[in-house]
Amino acid sequence: MSDTGEARPDLPVDAFDFDLPDALIALRPVRPRRSARMLHVEGGAIADRSMADLPSVLREGDVLVFNDTRVLPVQLRGSRIRGDSVVQVDATLIERVAGDTWRAFAKPGKRLKPGDTVVFGDSVAAEVVSKGEDGTVVLRFALDGPTLDTAIAEIGAMPLPPYIAGKRAADAQDFEDYQTIHARRDGAVAAPTAALHFDAALMQALADAGIGTETVTLHVGAGTFLPVKAETTAGHVMHFETGEIDGETAERLNAAKSRGGRVISVGTTSLRVLETASNEAGRMVPWQGSTDIFITPGYRFRFINGLVTNFHLPRSTLVMLVSALMGTERTQSLYSHAISEGYRFYSYGDGSLLIPE
Repeated sequence: MSDTGEARPDLPVDAFDFDLPDALIALRPVRPRRSARMLHVEGGAIADRSMADLPSVLREGDVLVFNDTRVLPVQLRGSRIRGDSVVQVDATLIERVAGDTWRAFAKPGKRLKPGDTVVFGDSVAAEVVSKGEDGTVVLRFALDGPTLDTAIAEIGAMPLPPYIAGKRAADAQDFEDYQTIHARRDGAVAAPTAALHFDAALMQALADAGIGTETVTLHVGAGTFLPVKAETTAGHVMHFETGEIDGETAERLNAAKSRGGRVISVGTTSLRVLETASNEAGRMVPWQGSTDIFITPGYRFRFINGLVTNFHLPRSTLVMLVSALMGTERTQSLYSHAISEGYRFYSYGDGSLLIPE
């Protein structure tokens, strides 16, 4: 399933740009998770709070919707073997093509060609099947299915976003830090990072305050980090991601809204599921499949009432989504406030609660 198809303005990508000091890019999360800062924007009001304040600023009967995808440790290191020639290769698996086959970013890609063998770890071998013009390669492993998954889990590292990986290597701590407490369904190659702020203590406080929680699934792909190279929003081709919402969850969400509760998405990924799976009447329906929904200013939100999210990359589809919810000028103002107040940005950074007027 794709976008709703309503007419929206074709906007210059420059409208979603801003200057971010490098020092505000978070390389590690704060501890405890709930102690991260939270920019609370509701109606015309703005307040600097903590994620721990969330139970006190939401209303009884509101529902938070989390993404339960689990990040796979798909950052692999190995060696290309071609006769007597051996070259070190770093690969990040980004899309499963078959039980034994993945599409991947590989470095140095120029040193690979179809037919090459790459051995990851000590013994996990893969053949380079093909190379794409986008810098990716297709790798067919000698292992398949769950056996391959187990091997990858043993030798792989967490696939940190480029803006973190470019500054430090992934380590053992990232296995905990880059996984949400709701993670249960394997399939993502990036974390639904808004949910990284939630720990057991915060979840209990939310329950005590009468705030409901539900989960949906969207397996986050590497496309979430791809830059928008087009000059206008109409020129950008959105990536597909697979997901699911079951019938019982859909009905509970519909019931919560009928009682006057607000549905607040925790992260842009769960938001994409909810907006994909809702119908023109504003009702949630069961859904399973792929979505390339691209939410930009002018989009009419069908179901969600608010969003918990981190602070995103300039010119990214995620900033465009936030701008669709809050307004482009308002979003620029909020981001300027966050920068001036020293909020930490991106996956390991601080969060926000955004409820539009």
